[in-house]
Amino acid sequence: MNASTLLVALLPEHLLLAGIVLLIVLDIVGRAERPALSIALGAVLAAAVAAAALAFSGYQAEPFPYELAVDRPASIAKAFVLALALPVLLLARDEASGRPFHVLVLSSLYGACLIASSQSFLTLFLAIELMSLPVYVLVLLAWRRPESAEAALKYLVLGGAASATLLMGAALLFGGSGTLALSTFSHALGSRDPMSSAGLALVTAALFIKAAIVPFHAWAPDAYEGASVPVTAYMATIVKAGVLLAALRLFNAVPVERPLVDLLALLPLVSIAWGNLAAMRQPTFRRMIAYSSIAHAGYLFFALLGEGSGRYEAVVFYLVTYGLMNLLAFAALPRGVDGDGWEDRLDALKGLFSRRPYAAVTLAIAMLSLAGIPPLPGFVAKFLVFRNVMDAGYTLYGVLGLVASYLGIYFYLRVIQLMFMSPVGEAQALGQERRMALVASLACLVPTIAIAVYPDLVLRLL
Repeated sequence: MNASTLLVALLPEHLLLAGIVLLIVLDIVGRAERPALSIALGAVLAAAVAAAALAFSGYQAEPFPYELAVDRPASIAKAFVLALALPVLLLARDEASGRPFHVLVLSSLYGACLIASSQSFLTLFLAIELMSLPVYVLVLLAWRRPESAEAALKYLVLGGAASATLLMGAALLFGGSGTLALSTFSHALGSRDPMSSAGLALVTAALFIKAAIVPFHAWAPDAYEGASVPVTAYMATIVKAGVLLAALRLFNAVPVERPLVDLLALLPLVSIAWGNLAAMRQPTFRRMIAYSSIAHAGYLFFALLGEGSGRYEAVVFYLVTYGLMNLLAFAALPRGVDGDGWEDRLDALKGLFSRRPYAAVTLAIAMLSLAGIPPLPGFVAKFLVFRNVMDAGYTLYGVLGLVASYLGIYFYLRVIQLMFMSPVGEAQALGQERRMALVASLACLVPTIAIAVYPDLVLRLL
C-alpha cells in the first residue's frame, strides 16, 4: 500500500471525512450554523462525483489487502447511495436544520460507503456500525415528536441485537475456517458443517433484523413514525441500501443452496405479504411507508435466490428505483401549519390535487411506481427480481412472491384516491411550500421519468 493508492481508492470516503471535520471545526469557532447545509451538500456531491469517476475509469485497488477493496461495482454502488443522499439533505433544510444533523448524516454515509468495499467481517461490522450508530441519534433529534425517544430506544435495542447476532455468526464462521474474510460466508453456502451452517443462519438473521424482515420487523414502524421526515426518508433509502449492499458482499456470485434457500425465500415471502397487508390499516403516511419498506425488503432479499450474474443487477437497480420513489414521496408530502404533525395523517391528503396539483401528481407517480405499475421504474425493478428468481429454477417461490406483491396495490391506490377523489376536509390547512423540498422532488422526478422511458440508463452502468 502506498499513499497515492490510499488517497485515490478511498477518495469518496476522504471527501465525506473532510466535510465532517470542516463542520466540526466551524462548530468549534461558532460559525457553522449558516453554511452547514452547503458544506454537507458539497461534500456528498463531491464524493458522489469521485465515486462515479472511479467507476467509469474502471479503477481497482486494495488499499488495505484482505480488508478493503475498490472495484467498479463497489464504486457504482457508492455513487448511487451518495446521489440518493442529496435529496435527503435538501429535505432537511426546513425539517432538521442544524450542525448535528449534517455531521451525523455524513458519518452514516461514510459507513455506507465502506460497506461496499468491505472484504472481511471486521471491516463489514465496523462499516455497518458506522452507518447505524448516527441514525439512532438522528431518530432522537425529532424532538418535536413525543414518540421519538421511544422510537430511538427500540431502534437502538434491536440494532444492538443485530450487531451481536452478526458478531456471533462471524465468530462461528471464523471457527470453521480460521479467517474473517467475507469469502468464508460464500464458501460456507455449500457446506454441511454444523458450525458453518449456524454461522450462515446467524449472519443472515442479523441482516434480516437490520432490513426489518418479518419476524424481526417490529422496530421499523415505530422508528419511522418517531423520526422526522428527512430521517425517515434516510432510513427507508440509505440504511436499506447499506444492508443490501452488505448482503451482496456476503453472498457474492455464489448460488444459494438448501436449506438456506428456504430461509431466504420463506421469510421474505412472509414479509412481502405481511408488509402489504399491515400497510392497508395504517392511519399515517410514515407508518404506511414503514410497512411498505418491510415488503420491499422482502423483494430485495428474494433477488438473492437468483443466479449470481443477475443478482447484483437486480438488487442495485431495485435500490435505485425504490430509493427515488420513497424520496419523491417524502419530498411531495405537504407541510402542515404545525410543521411536523397533521400532514403525516393520510386523511390530510384528501383533496390534495385541488390545493397542490404538483404535489399530488408527484406523490401519485411515487405510489404507482412503488406498486409496480408499468411503465414506471418500479415495474422494471420487480420484473428483474422475479425473472432472476424464476431463471434460477424457483418458479413456485417466484409465483407466490408475485401474487403477494399484488396485495400492495390497494394501499398505494388508496393514497391516490384520497388525493384525487375525496373532498377537502374543513379543518385541513397547508403550510407554506418548502422550496428545498420542491428542488428535492425535481431531483428525484427527472431521473424517475428518464428511467421509466429508458431503463438501460441504469442497467448499462451495472
